[in-house]
Amino acid sequence: MQSNANDKDTQKQMILTENLWKVMYETSWPAIIAMVLFGLNSVFDAIFVGRFVGETALAAVSLAFPLSQITLGLGSLIGVGAGSALSIALGANDKNTQRKILGNVNYLSVIITIIYIIFALSLATQLVKLMGGTGDTLALGKTYFVITVIGSLFWIHGLAGNMVVRAEGKMKSAAVMMGLGVVVNIIANYILIVVMDMGVAGAAWGTNLGMLVYTVAGFAYFAKGASSFEARPFTFARDRKIIKDIFSNGMPSFIMTAMSLVQAIVVFNALSRYGTTYDLALYGAIFRIFTLLLMPMIGLMRALQPVIGINYGAGNNDRVISSFKIFAVGGTLIMLPFWLIAMLVPEYVLSLMFPDRIFDAASLLYFRTHMALLPILPVIFMMMSFYPAINKGKPAAMVGVARQLIFYVPVMLVMPKLFGIQWVYFGTFLIDVVVAVWVFVLIKKEFDILRADSLSSAQR
Repeated sequence: MQSNANDKDTQKQMILTENLWKVMYETSWPAIIAMVLFGLNSVFDAIFVGRFVGETALAAVSLAFPLSQITLGLGSLIGVGAGSALSIALGANDKNTQRKILGNVNYLSVIITIIYIIFALSLATQLVKLMGGTGDTLALGKTYFVITVIGSLFWIHGLAGNMVVRAEGKMKSAAVMMGLGVVVNIIANYILIVVMDMGVAGAAWGTNLGMLVYTVAGFAYFAKGASSFEARPFTFARDRKIIKDIFSNGMPSFIMTAMSLVQAIVVFNALSRYGTTYDLALYGAIFRIFTLLLMPMIGLMRALQPVIGINYGAGNNDRVISSFKIFAVGGTLIMLPFWLIAMLVPEYVLSLMFPDRIFDAASLLYFRTHMALLPILPVIFMMMSFYPAINKGKPAAMVGVARQLIFYVPVMLVMPKLFGIQWVYFGTFLIDVVVAVWVFVLIKKEFDILRADSLSSAQR
């Protein structure tokens, strides 16, 4: 028993004491692999639909896809919030909080899923219309969305549970769970779309099956006692303080998803009004490729959260600052080769989803413009993990809201109407330049506060 306890404490001690480059490597590579698999899953969905169903179906799935991501935002709200509470509790040796985490995750997952299903099913047609759906794209988009809503418990709870595993620093275990779900999803997509000719419905049911496996794998992990804390996976609990912490620290992640939906609404409406079905499909394809290239950064972002949280809980502010810097640099270095390939030969990347199309200069310019800012985005993404991990969710939430409501919505409502759909891409580029500068300033100020706290503690 003592040996098992020592094994479980090894990861925590590594995060607190080892060289931070080694910590980044040990905690991140499984998370990066898992997130790249997750991103590939989305791209494979588009490839199967684009190649075997058609361009209109790809446009419809592109419209509905951001709506389906609401469930992942809800899962992130619970998972990031619970993960932040857990990692701080692990650093501070707070056994009481550790024991209650999963019960609160289970309770919130069920309650939030019920509310979401009622809301989403009653407004499915209106929501797809809000995205710009009309005619065939509306009908096919609604089909895809409604099926994802039916499986939403597995989307929400599967992701939340996986994020709790990541918060322990058990990135390998989290990656295996995610990998199982992705493999099932891809196999199911082939069978349902290609073999059984189920079209967009097959893509949605395939994803639901993958999420079901994802959720079951998480329960199995906790049930067999593999976690580094006292997990109670089959309990329900409602601890006010823990729930408050979950919402406070998980809200930036949810806002990030919600604001992405706002972005998608204004973008797809602009494309529907001023562009063609091809423009809708093209943006959907570019967005999925962009998201795939972001996945290594998101993997690092998830790995950073327990590293920051455990060191912050233990009062190691200097390691908190160094961790942020190392993970941000690492994100850029890992993503750079793939970004360069995409920028040099975009036509080959896009042809995966548009096998019979010759791309014009405008399409390739839009692709390159959308991808151009990827090398500086690691700082923004690490910020989204950094603030919740030090129990300060508000700055990250503020940036997420402001990016969309103050910058994105006005630009997308006005510029494409006046100057054409190219401003969907040019506007995004300019907005993210402004946001990146803002984030650099915020992070510098927070580092100064952490250094001052360390100095004050040393003098006492």
